[in-house]
Amino acid sequence: MARDYAKQRTPPRGPHKGRKAPPAARKQPASRSAAPASGGHWRWFATGMLAGVFLSFLAYLGTLPRGEPAAPQEAAGTAQEAVPQPRFDFYTMLPEQSLDEDLPAGTQATQPAARPAQASKDYYLLQAGSFRQREDADRRRAELLLLGLEPTIRESDSDNGRWFRVYLGPFESHSKVTRARSLTAAQGIDTLLLKRPAQG
Repeated sequence: MARDYAKQRTPPRGPHKGRKAPPAARKQPASRSAAPASGGHWRWFATGMLAGVFLSFLAYLGTLPRGEPAAPQEAAGTAQEAVPQPRFDFYTMLPEQSLDEDLPAGTQATQPAARPAQASKDYYLLQAGSFRQREDADRRRAELLLLGLEPTIRESDSDNGRWFRVYLGPFESHSKVTRARSLTAAQGIDTLLLKRPAQG
């Protein structure tokens, strides 16, 4: 008897709908969940470490002594008491002493010779310019008059010819000289300080 090979079923070639793939070909979902699980372990480890450090710090603070800090004024007062203050006794000692106490017996203190009255009356002049032309000297004199000063012009003859010099003063004190110099310097006028002895 002949076999009917056409009616025999042959295994299908390729995938067909409705058939399940063999178990070896299926993907394993366990490998996907393995990666997040390892990251979670590290997070738990870091959290535990931070909690341990924080608790250790709290325990350390608990062991510190609880003393009240000294007030700033009290601390400053003790520091000032420790530093010795200088003493200036010569204000009281000098008026009580005399020259006779320090000299050997039989000698007398001699008073220093008084200076002549003329030497103490030196005066100061400010030269505010030296010009060849009288007109230039008059112009400088007018500038100084506007500043409230009292200039004078003196004419002199020398080997270099005739000069007209503008002077301020005479001033009897240094403070007046300083005031006049500050006024002229503010206007850009250079001055030369001259000290002259009093004429007797």
